[in-house]
Amino acid sequence: MYKLYTRPGSGGFVVEAALALANAPFEQIDVPKTDRPDPAFLDISPLNQVPVLTLPNGSSMTESAAICILLAERHPNANLAPAVDSPARADFLRWMAFMSSVLYPAVLRFYYAYRYTADPEGTKAVKLAAVAEMDRGFAVLDAALEGRDWLVGDGMSLADIYLVMLVAWHPDIDSARTAWPNIERLWARLRDHPLMKTLNTSHEMWPG
Repeated sequence: MYKLYTRPGSGGFVVEAALALANAPFEQIDVPKTDRPDPAFLDISPLNQVPVLTLPNGSSMTESAAICILLAERHPNANLAPAVDSPARADFLRWMAFMSSVLYPAVLRFYYAYRYTADPEGTKAVKLAAVAEMDRGFAVLDAALEGRDWLVGDGMSLADIYLVMLVAWHPDIDSARTAWPNIERLWARLRDHPLMKTLNTSHEMWPG
C-alpha cells in the first residue's frame, strides 16, 4: 500500500487525485507545517516538503510531478496520462516538466519570498518577479490550450489537474481568470468534477 505524506492546500492535492483516480489504496499522513520537523520525516523529505509518496516496497519519493508520472506508469488502466506509446505522451512529459520547473518554483518564490533573498528589504522584488514569471508561464499554457478541451490527448490527464492546482495558487486569481480564458475554461470543467469537488473540501484550493 502507498503512504502519502501531505497537508491541506499543498501539492499533495494532485497526488491525492492521482491515487483516487487509479483506485489505489493509500494511507494518508498529514504533516504539520513546522520549522522543526520530525527527523524521521527529513529522512524521506530532506527539504521538509510535502507531498512525499512511500511506495509499496518501502522506498519514498518527493516532487509532485515525478510522483504523478510514476503513478501514471504504474496504473496505465486508470488513464492518468496518455499511453507511453501515444503521440501525446511527449506533450504530457513536456508540460509536466514545464509546470514543475517554471510555475511551481515561481509560486514558491512568491509565498516564501524570504527564502530567496539575503536582503530583508528584498522580498517585495522577489514577489514581483515571481508573479511575472507565473504570468509568463500561464500565458504559454493558455496558448497551448487554444482550441483544445484538454492540455494533452483527448481526455483529462494529471497534467490538467496539475495546471488548475497551480493556477489556484495565483495571488490575483480574479485577474488570472480573465487573462487566461482557456485555462479558466479548463478550470471550470474541473471545478465541476466530482473528485475535484471532494478534494477541494479538505484542500480549499478555490471557493466552493
